[in-house]
Amino acid sequence: MPLFKRNPFGHYLFLKKWLIRVFGIISHGRYRKFNDLHIVGSEIIRNLPDKNVLFISNHQTYFADVAAMFHVFNASLKGREDSIKNIGYIWNPKLNIYFVAAGETMRTGLLPKIFAYAGSVSIDRTWRSEGKDVNRQVKNSDISNIGKALNDGWVITFPQGTTTPFKPIRRGTAHIIKTFKPVVVPIVIDGFRRSFDKKGLSIKKRNVLQSMVIKEPLEIDYENEEIADIVTKIEFAIEQHPSFLKVLTVKEIEELSKEEEELNKQRTFWNSKD
Repeated sequence: MPLFKRNPFGHYLFLKKWLIRVFGIISHGRYRKFNDLHIVGSEIIRNLPDKNVLFISNHQTYFADVAAMFHVFNASLKGREDSIKNIGYIWNPKLNIYFVAAGETMRTGLLPKIFAYAGSVSIDRTWRSEGKDVNRQVKNSDISNIGKALNDGWVITFPQGTTTPFKPIRRGTAHIIKTFKPVVVPIVIDGFRRSFDKKGLSIKKRNVLQSMVIKEPLEIDYENEEIADIVTKIEFAIEQHPSFLKVLTVKEIEELSKEEEELNKQRTFWNSKD
């Protein structure tokens, strides 16, 4: 790899590789030592094309979910069977992996900015900004950047746009699917909310069984399926359709909503310091 080769977003690949190596080594114990990550479906990762793959997943923390996926994807590509044992896989990581993240999140401090260099496609949320509800148009540049990332490799997105469970799927994800026609791979995660803080940087509880289930790509008729039908298909695929609500009590849902409100207040404070 040429020393000064860049990706489509202008990031130097040798620097991105070292960031993934360093953070991979630092974070590995969070899924192997302090907690145990149970993986299902690593063989699906190995059978995917190198480009135009969109991973859709439920969301539990800001950064721990994505970090775990970087580990699982790279371990799977190096032949690990539903395991991230032997961290040697991180030495030569897949560099064309991206994740969609709220721009305001990725601008709040030095660490998020470093994470952003490692692979984020930052977008401005149309429904939420600085802890307040908003209603604004989708930026064409955001859609274009997601398409650019898909054209270069794999993209991870969280179609609910929030870590609060059972929130509606954002229709923008369905529009992206119809526009760019990627291979759409659902992922269902669990345990991250119990083991990490909301940002996914600090370990909140040890000896938690975390899980990541990688499902077969969705069958989608890109030309004829309606946006609403794709949205429903996503809801079921990542197990966030209202019919799954029975797994949580009303009290648990209320507590998670309160956590989200508190985090929005913190985000407003962080932004005020910039």
